[in-house]
Amino acid sequence: MSESETLVAPRGWLARWGGWLWPTSLRGQVMLALAFALLLAQAIGAALLYRAQAAAREEQVTHALAIKLVMAARGDVPPPPQAQTPMDQGGHQSTRPGPGPEDVSRGPRTESVPDFSLQSFDRVLPETARRLALMLADQDVSAAGILVCERPILSDPMIQQRLARRAALLDRHVKLNHPPPPHDAKLLIAALPRRDGNGWLVARVVVGPDDPRLLATLILQTLLIYAVLVGTMAFILRRIIGPLAALTAQVEQFAETRDATNQVQPQGPQDMRRLIAAQNAMENRIIALINEKDVMLGAIGHDLKTPLSALRVRIECVEDDNERARMAQTIEEITRSLDDILSLARVGRPSDPLEVTELSALVASVSEDYEDMGEPVELGETQRVALPLRALWIRRALHNLIGNAVRYGSVAHVSLAREEDAHGAGWAVIRVEDQGPGIAESQIARMFEPFTRGEPSRNTHTGGAGLGLTLARAIAEQHGGTLELANHIGPDGGITGLVAVLRLPLA
Repeated sequence: MSESETLVAPRGWLARWGGWLWPTSLRGQVMLALAFALLLAQAIGAALLYRAQAAAREEQVTHALAIKLVMAARGDVPPPPQAQTPMDQGGHQSTRPGPGPEDVSRGPRTESVPDFSLQSFDRVLPETARRLALMLADQDVSAAGILVCERPILSDPMIQQRLARRAALLDRHVKLNHPPPPHDAKLLIAALPRRDGNGWLVARVVVGPDDPRLLATLILQTLLIYAVLVGTMAFILRRIIGPLAALTAQVEQFAETRDATNQVQPQGPQDMRRLIAAQNAMENRIIALINEKDVMLGAIGHDLKTPLSALRVRIECVEDDNERARMAQTIEEITRSLDDILSLARVGRPSDPLEVTELSALVASVSEDYEDMGEPVELGETQRVALPLRALWIRRALHNLIGNAVRYGSVAHVSLAREEDAHGAGWAVIRVEDQGPGIAESQIARMFEPFTRGEPSRNTHTGGAGLGLTLARAIAEQHGGTLELANHIGPDGGITGLVAVLRLPLA
């Protein structure tokens, strides 16, 4: 049995896609499981790292806002003048226009404005406002009514003014030492009501975009870990799967041929070495037992056939013809039973090789043998099929099946056809049908057991020793085929006979 056949067949949609999504080999499953586990671990690590960096950056900008507001609250920023200037689109009135642009990439200066209002594009951050209030309280700065929001940097009026002044200076070919802020950066704004109630203190901090090097670092780290772990695992699996595959091939060959001459030498890890050594020892023990059985059966056959031959000669001296005939029939029955037993014992280790044989001709020949003896055997439709087999063994199986059909079902109808199963495999199918009473469904499986007969008596006119079906099935399995029994159901739902189906693989 192959490795893929030992796996549980997928169900539902897995039956259609399982073969593509999930490998069937041990190496493929281990590598896929390792890749999935590593990917999951890297995803969790990346998420934790991203959260840690985001928390650290948020803590950093919150401290920067706190420092700016503390310095402004202690008098470093003058209050807004009483004279009103036109308000900009952000709702602010700057009191420190200044002649030149400041380095807004590090954050603009804190300003004092008479009024502050949130814009539609602002994202309010209440949790950041709470932490900032705690930091200000530690510095004895009242944080009542503080507002914190996040705003696109190019939407802030103050930044727009600074960028306009920067552009004007560049037009006059004035060299600037500080770069402009990134267009995809954010602006974190904290607005604190002045202690004297005269306007707001507004502090800004530029929050740059996520570092693109972080993703590249994670990808590079993942690829490096993949290379190291996958390479190491591939080396380990090679040491395990190589001997395991060789051992599997040895077991399959031994199961088919009972030949233990090409045993695998112990190799690989210590566990694999022990497994291979145990398998070799078991095969040697099985071969020894089979050899002992063959020797014993050969001796039994010789010891029994010799006196049977002597009895066959001695019964010629019996004057009563009826008694002599009965004795001869008994000797023949014992001889046939002995031949069946010896054949059943030898079927697992055939000595004759496979030969390409015309199966339809073989079926016709066996049917003609019964017809020549006056038995009611009908040869139905047959198809020309040539395949490698052991003709003597297949002939023996057909004799047993047709003989049972004639004995228990009055008439035997034999046919041969080519068929394909659901997987597209080709089979040569021989059907032997009779018109007997059939077999109870609960007893069909039992009929393949040795010394089991459909007719319980030991009358020589109704049956033999009950080895015919057992031997026929063993011959079919020897050729990689199967033998099945099934009742033939008539139109009225009753049993109209028994069908024996012998299947032999075409390839």
